[in-house]
Formats: sequence, C-alpha cells, structure tokens
Amino acid sequence: MKKVNALLASLMLTAATTATAGGILTNTNQSIDFLRNPARDAAIGLDGVYSNPAGVAFLPEGFHLGINWQYAHQTRTINSTSPFFALGRKNNGQTTKTFEGVADAPCIPSVQAAYNVGDWSWQFNFSVPGGGGKCEFADGLGSFESVVGNIASSFMTLDGMATQLNGVSQQLAPLYGMLGQTAPAAIENTGVTGYDMNGYMQGRQYYFGFQLGTSYKINEHLSVYGGLRLLYGTATYKAKISNIMVGTQNGYVDFRDFLPNVPVQAQQNAAVAQQHLAVINQTEQAGVPLSDALVQARTALTNGLTQLQASQSQLSTLAKYSEGVNLLCNQSSVGIAPIIGVDYKIGKFNFAAKYEFKTQIRMKNESTVNEASEIAAVNKFRDGEEVNEDAPALLTVGAQWSPVEQIRVNVGYHHYFDKDADWYNNAQDLLDHDTDEYLIGAEWDVTDKLTISAGGQLTRYGLTDDYMNDMSFVVNSYSLGLGFNYKASDKLTLKAGYFQTNYDTYDRTDYPPLSGMSDSFTRTNRVLGIGCELSL
Repeated sequence: MKKVNALLASLMLTAATTATAGGILTNTNQSIDFLRNPARDAAIGLDGVYSNPAGVAFLPEGFHLGINWQYAHQTRTINSTSPFFALGRKNNGQTTKTFEGVADAPCIPSVQAAYNVGDWSWQFNFSVPGGGGKCEFADGLGSFESVVGNIASSFMTLDGMATQLNGVSQQLAPLYGMLGQTAPAAIENTGVTGYDMNGYMQGRQYYFGFQLGTSYKINEHLSVYGGLRLLYGTATYKAKISNIMVGTQNGYVDFRDFLPNVPVQAQQNAAVAQQHLAVINQTEQAGVPLSDALVQARTALTNGLTQLQASQSQLSTLAKYSEGVNLLCNQSSVGIAPIIGVDYKIGKFNFAAKYEFKTQIRMKNESTVNEASEIAAVNKFRDGEEVNEDAPALLTVGAQWSPVEQIRVNVGYHHYFDKDADWYNNAQDLLDHDTDEYLIGAEWDVTDKLTISAGGQLTRYGLTDDYMNDMSFVVNSYSLGLGFNYKASDKLTLKAGYFQTNYDTYDRTDYPPLSGMSDSFTRTNRVLGIGCELSL
C-alpha cells in the first residue's frame, strides 16, 4: 500500500508555477520596474501600487496608467537516483536518471492605475501574484518510475523466494523421508527481469490578483495606505502512466496480462513455506533436536511468510492500476485579504513598509479521482475536496537614498510568514523557518529622457529534506535584473527589463517511502519584459 500511496501522491502534487521572484507561493515581479531593479520597496513610482502603495500618494496629481508584459522561461532539473532504475528497459542499467520540466509563461500581464487628487491617491492593480504558467515533464518524474520499478523488483523478490524455498526443499528432504511425507515440487519462477513504462506530468496554475486601495498624504513627509486584494486561483493537473510492461525471460509482457499470474506464485510460495514449517515443527515435536541450520531456516520461513502476506494484500490494489493511470484535476477558489502600508520622506531619504495579510485559499476540486478515500495521499485531489493553499502574509520594508538628484540607491527586505499559513497536510510545518529576501539596487537618470537601473535579490527558504520532493520544489537563489526607462514624451514612458535567477542545488538523500533513493534539485529562470506608463 505504501508503494501505491507514493505513486498516486507523485502523480498529482506537481505545482506548475513559473514564479520568478518571491516566496514559495508568491510572485513579486509585478512590473518592468521590478525586473530592472527588484529593490522597489521604498521607491516612489507607479509600480508602487503593488510594491509601495503608500508612496504613490507623492506622485503628481492626475491619472497614471502602467501596462506591463513579461515572458518567463524556466526549467526544473531533477537528477534522481534509485536502485530500481537499473531494471528499466530504457535506462541501460543506470541507477541515476535526469528528469527535466519546462515551464513557459508567454504572457504574464499586470496593470497599475492611480488617480491622484489633492492628498488622496485612488489605486487599482491587476497582477498574477501566484503561479503564472504551465510546467510539463514529458517523461514523468523519478517518483513515478521508482514505484513502477519497485513493483517489478517485488516480482523479482517472489522469484528469489521461490529459489530459496526450492533450496530449503532439498535441505529438508531427509526430514520429509523420516516423517513419511513427500517434499513439494519445485516452484517455477515468474522470470521477471525488469520493467518498461511511459510517464507524463503537466500542471498549470494561475492566481489572478485584483487590488483596490487608497493612500492619504498626511503631510509632505508621511502617507499611509489601506486596501484589499482579491485572489482568484485556478489550476489544472494532468498525470499519466501508460504502457506499463513487465520484462520476462520470454520478452516484455503487458502488466495487465502478467498480473493474474502473480497471485498463483505467491500462493505457491506461501503453501510451500507453511509446509516446510510444519515439517520442522513436527520434527521438533518428535523429540529430534534441531540443528542451527534448521533453526535459521524456520526463522527465514516465518519472515518470508510475513512478506508474502504483505505482498498478497497489495495485489488487489495493484490490479486497479494495471491499465496505467490517467488522472485530471481542476481546482479553483477565491480569497481576499487586506493590505496596509506607510511611507515617510525626509531629506534625501525615503522609507516605506507594507504588510499583506494572509489570504485564506480553499481550492475546490473537480477531479476524476473518486475512490481516493482508500488512499490518504490522494485525498487532496478527490472530487469535491477543498484544499488548503493559503497565500502567506508578507512584510516588506525598504529605504531609498538619493546622494545626488540623478541617482537613487535602494535596499529592501521581505519576510514571508510561511509557517503561519495553512497548506495541505500541514506542509508548512515541515519547513525549518520562514522565507527571507534581501534586495539592493540603483538607478541613474543618464539624461532627462533615459534612466538605467540594475539590482539584485537574495532569496533564502527554510527548506528541509522532509519538505522537498520532485513534484514541487523551490531552491535558494540569487537574482539579477537590469533595464531602462525612456521618456518618449511628457505623457508616455517606455520600459524594458531583463531578470535572471541563479539557483543553488539542493541534495536530498535516502528518504521514505522508497529507501535508497536520492534527488538533486535545481532550476533555471529568465524573464524579459516590456511596458509603458501614461500620465494624464
């Protein structure tokens, strides 16, 4: 049952997000200004509708509109090691295999709008603060294949037990003769030599954010903000395992055709093991001292029977998946949370802070999974189930310094309250600590029309071996961005930016439920964006 639990959990847990910056479930790259300099937490600009909404009150009066388009390309690479891979038909005896997922988000849009009048600023933001694309693993995942390989290995274990029992029959032949009984006939092996399969995984996830709020300029130095963000989440997960084949001495056989033969051998093994135990016990009851070899044989037979009973209990469950797996789950939900902010200007400095409250999300499933109550691991995707996927609270603080009028230097800090969120099966409790980000950047007005900028971001997650899995993973990283603004007219500014994230490698070794496996996780990410800003 543990093997099947692992298989089905693997099928549906991939979170296909193309998050390019931010926490585990949060995207902060909501403007081209962010791409060219991610340290925007205390910057005064229209992009502040998302990053520093209180500071937008210091923009000139009038209507301001920003439109942003981003293209993101990401890969996720997992080097998985499993002793079972060596049994795979396509693996050439290798125990390490690379699985790569490609995630493309051809269009990540965002819109910022503000209407400033007097001391008030009325603001709207549309963005994709979570998810943002589709990820596809054309060959499935290591956890898919390891479970199929483990099943093949179990069949080979049956063959090994049969060989052992046939050897015990020869060892006990004198006892059978002494008791006037006939030793059992030799058990024929199933002849399993390996496996073959096709795997596939695809996930698509978007969280659309609609933010309304207002900031008020208390005086020339201080402004405050209050608003609400509505999140609409939609996701689709597809998983497929097909063409499961069992390699035998006579060639590869369809799993559906092979499976009915397995209970026969398992029953033969059990019957022979019980017969051998009865002979040993009868010999002992007859007063014949047992040799050390016979005592060891009895222990081995007892343990073997326990293993056989466990494998027999799995056969009916395995039969459900003899035709492979083809699963589809659609999810959707709505959540809402308040946002507050403050901005303080003094001399050449500007300071700002923002707090986004936790957004409670309960994703509602429409799924082909109807019998998941038998297997706890897939209850997350049972039709009609509500799944906890909170967007964690976020605190951002920042400072901006202008040593001269044409240059601005920015620093920022983000803290995501991951462990206070509520995720499925309390996954947040597996993290060692919340996520922290550190940001720095600068921009330079080269001319009255051209501004260039660059910056960086360091992201540190509270990752643990228990939290990490090949279905959904993040990795510590640092990011670099650069770009420019070009003021085409008094009313129109054009923007372009490039952002690249460089990821660490996270190694996880010897984890349950399949001991002896290990994974090495890493990713790549590149984002290109263009946009424009109108001031009327």
